[in-house]
Amino acid sequence: QEQLVESGGALVQAGGSLSLSCAASGISFSIHVMGWYRQAPGKQRELVATIRSGGVANYAESVKGRFTISTDIAKRTVYLQMNRLKPEDTAVYYCNANRIGLPYTYWGQGTQVTVSS
Repeated sequence: QEQLVESGGALVQAGGSLSLSCAASGISFSIHVMGWYRQAPGKQRELVATIRSGGVANYAESVKGRFTISTDIAKRTVYLQMNRLKPEDTAVYYCNANRIGLPYTYWGQGTQVTVSS
């Protein structure tokens, strides 16, 4: 059974750091592109970062240089290290898995990140 569970969301002051975790079950990192998305109230869900089986990562322009996505295969976990947070980073952050070559997408339930100024 495919399941993604996020954790680590919190209230943090601008300029601070936070690390999010996504525990993956029934999802092979070798055949899925893993990623983090976020959605703020009144806005569409947007891509934050993705990582592929070879470790190649891509980032949205708004977070590049501040966020780092990584995986721990043994722990079946995807991480998002968030540094120098800004109020505009406030959103519900969702873990995502996209099956390579097939239209199968899996989502976690989300974790709230709030950045205060």
